[in-house]
Amino acid sequence: MIKGSMVAIITPFDKAGNFDEESYRQLIEFQIENGTDVIVPCGTTGESATLSFDEHPRVIKACIEQVNKRIPVVAGTGANNTAEAIHLSQNAKEMGADGLLLVCPYYNKPSQEGIYLHYKKLAEEVALPQVLYNVPGRTGVNITAATTIRLAEISNIVAIKEASGDLTQASEIIKCAGDKIDVVSGDDFLTFPMMACGAKGVISVTANIAPAQVKQMVTAVQNGDYVTARKLHLDLLELHQAMFIEANPVPVKTSASLMGMCTKDVRLPLCEMQPANFVKLQAVLKKFNLI
Repeated sequence: MIKGSMVAIITPFDKAGNFDEESYRQLIEFQIENGTDVIVPCGTTGESATLSFDEHPRVIKACIEQVNKRIPVVAGTGANNTAEAIHLSQNAKEMGADGLLLVCPYYNKPSQEGIYLHYKKLAEEVALPQVLYNVPGRTGVNITAATTIRLAEISNIVAIKEASGDLTQASEIIKCAGDKIDVVSGDDFLTFPMMACGAKGVISVTANIAPAQVKQMVTAVQNGDYVTARKLHLDLLELHQAMFIEANPVPVKTSASLMGMCTKDVRLPLCEMQPANFVKLQAVLKKFNLI
């Protein structure tokens, strides 16, 4: 289930700053029409950090309803408070989520034993397939390969979204526990090399605006056509890089706005792109015929 071209979908807001459910449902249709394999609501790209307690389940529910079992929905329900993560995860399960994306506890900087016990408790309390999410650039702590390999022994921990940028770490997990846990890329610009090492796909930012292109590259690797996949990877590299010229999801949401899919509005402390970066982003989107 946790494989292929998966999108960490943005959460659109209206001009008043409220969740724009109509635009959100249209974004989901755009993904399904363009071959995306899995929708991931309420991840980092979905601005989960600034969604209220009331909004979080509403966004997940809207996604599950709109997808209507056509493809899997893996809901972002992680938190740096284990009890809160359990609560969010149980809510997602009750609403019909197919799986959970669980970011490593951020800010409190737990030890590796603390990380292990956090995920072990979640797995025991919520009977759904669970995806670990390692993004040390945001959380302040790395889930080491050894800890992931240890967690792979828990039956409903089925995958890890690796966004550490460390191909050696990803390769070690695949080598030592690839029969028990799947690795998926959390960095668009590393999807091809990571899949060449045995990763099963990507949870993508770029797929918000170019789902068919991301899907095409992932499919090429899955089919063993590395020549085509390498070309597509290199062709997309500039677009991937443009999505991170400022903090995610500011560039991708601005791109979606320029494409007429939603507003560019983000919530403080994120803010509108700096003018110079906006000009650079426009140039890249025009180069890729997206605007």
